[in-house]
Amino acid sequence: MIHDLIIIGGGPAGLSCGIYSGRAGNKTLIIEKIGTGGQMMLTDVIDNYPGFEDGITGFELQDKMVKQCKKFNVAIEFDDVKSIKLADGIFSVQCENNRYDSPAVVIASGAKHRQLGVKGEKEFSGRGVSYCGTCDGPFFRDKDVIVIGGGDSALTEALFISKFAKSIKVIHRKNRFRAVDSLVELAKKDTKISFVFDTVVEEIKGDNFVNSVIIKNLLTNEIKEVVAEGVFIFVGLDPNSEFLPDEILDDKKYIITNSKMETSIKGLYAAGDIRSGAFRQVVCATSDGATAAFYAGEFIDEIKGRTYK
Repeated sequence: MIHDLIIIGGGPAGLSCGIYSGRAGNKTLIIEKIGTGGQMMLTDVIDNYPGFEDGITGFELQDKMVKQCKKFNVAIEFDDVKSIKLADGIFSVQCENNRYDSPAVVIASGAKHRQLGVKGEKEFSGRGVSYCGTCDGPFFRDKDVIVIGGGDSALTEALFISKFAKSIKVIHRKNRFRAVDSLVELAKKDTKISFVFDTVVEEIKGDNFVNSVIIKNLLTNEIKEVVAEGVFIFVGLDPNSEFLPDEILDDKKYIITNSKMETSIKGLYAAGDIRSGAFRQVVCATSDGATAAFYAGEFIDEIKGRTYK
């Protein structure tokens, strides 16, 4: 079965692209590996998305987007994309379970949380080590918790976890946060949260569950062990681009596009967190998705003989 447009990824970029493409009358398919929503699903409250004065949860926002997609007859399949090949003007998207074909494809596969890469991280993943405060914060009620990172995600999650934890130490390798000032000020006002700057985690320790971390001060080289019953890691993202050709990727494996979301391969577009240089916010991802849908739609119309004047 050939679709007019295939969208890989069901996060805010992919769902927005689906809404615009379906509304334009194109036969549209979204392929999502696990579940719709992407990084939105890891956020308790999104308070900077236009139109929601009191904020909206990630789950609620993705639910509204999915319903809009279905309203415009966008199909959603859950499958794991393994490769994309172009032959005779048609992209073949090979997945674990099926193959899907289309003359145009939008990559909106997003990014995943980066691992710290220290001893004990893998061993205690799911046993005290987490990458999602919204998902796992309630399990750490009245416990001492470490949050690693200095960006918006780290402080947003620390503020959420503080609803449950007894104490939170935010450990950051630099001497100031990268997070926006409003989040920094909120974290400073939270009596449960304290900050440890110029410091890295060297090891995560425990028995059946995390019970401490080894930290190192980068200025003094002092090493000490800190009690921690939970470790939340927010040190950046890595793109989900393993199935893509190197010719469209930058040195960090993000997709290079122009302002029309076009890659160097005709008919192949990208949107959202997977895109090189993207400002990784929900509102920006939805904008990318709409833009990709518009220009992919023009391309599809040209193929169908309905060129724009």
